[in-house]
Amino acid sequence: VHVTAIKMGKEKKAKKAKTEKPEEDDGRTYEVLVSRISKIATPLAGKKLTKKIYKTVKKAHKSKALCRGVKEVGKALRKGETGLCIFAGDISPIDVITHMPVMCEDANVPYCYIPSKEDLGQAGQTKRPTSVVLLKSSKSSDVEGYAEIFAEIKEMVAST
Repeated sequence: VHVTAIKMGKEKKAKKAKTEKPEEDDGRTYEVLVSRISKIATPLAGKKLTKKIYKTVKKAHKSKALCRGVKEVGKALRKGETGLCIFAGDISPIDVITHMPVMCEDANVPYCYIPSKEDLGQAGQTKRPTSVVLLKSSKSSDVEGYAEIFAEIKEMVAST
């Protein structure tokens, strides 16, 4: 009985190590993920920008400069928080987040979509898929890479 418990523990550790990467694995390439996104998911971040966003979200979590989820991000935007908003493009039903881009535009907060809610959740250090995150500008200014993706997304939003 004790031998099986040890084996199960090892298997769990092996699984956990495998799922830590928010990058493409298990045959989930960027192109496959993009094929699953909603029609309203514009502006969509490119492959390189998506990777930069995942890395910056991970760093922002460590410095406590991150709001996760529709409820928390909505509350922060209503209170006047500024920063950078990242939406997952594969949310179903999409009606859950359709009001958020309007809130971002009203608050002059640039936003973009990325292909995968699972990868966004992993980058934000949660086990659950995450539909939206807000990188707070007040605390994110010291996060490495924030200024770079902020400028890229702002430019991308301006061109659409």
